Amino acid sequence: MRCSFIRLAQSISKAPLNLTEASSMLYPPLPLYRRLLRSHRNLPVDMRRLGDDYVKSEFRRHKETTNPAYIMGFLSQWKVYLDNMPQDPNAQFRGKKLDATSFEKMSSEQLGQLYELMHAAKDVWKPIQVEGGEEESKS
Repeated sequence: MRCSFIRLAQSISKAPLNLTEASSMLYPPLPLYRRLLRSHRNLPVDMRRLGDDYVKSEFRRHKETTNPAYIMGFLSQWKVYLDNMPQDPNAQFRGKKLDATSFEKMSSEQLGQLYELMHAAKDVWKPIQVEGGEEESKS
């Protein structure tokens, strides 16, 4: 019995995507979409708005996709995101570094978008200079 729990807890991104195993661990699109939006309720207002808008636009953008392998990959990555969201409303959301294999799999367009996102995030969260030379964080 214990082996099955360990197997279920493993990330599907570590092993090759097996469609039958992945489908048993995934939520259908609509319940996954609802769970993602519910999980954002624990975030600060600005982060919640950003996350909700992003989830809605991504699901809308991929609504007409018919390739089963692509759909499984899409749903599995959103499931990984959902699993990494903090369950405690008082817990602070912390990101994690991308591993080297993720960078290798990205196209040049995706790398450009990631670079732009990095600079946009730095502008949002950079310290504000207050009168006395002290720094104050925006968060």
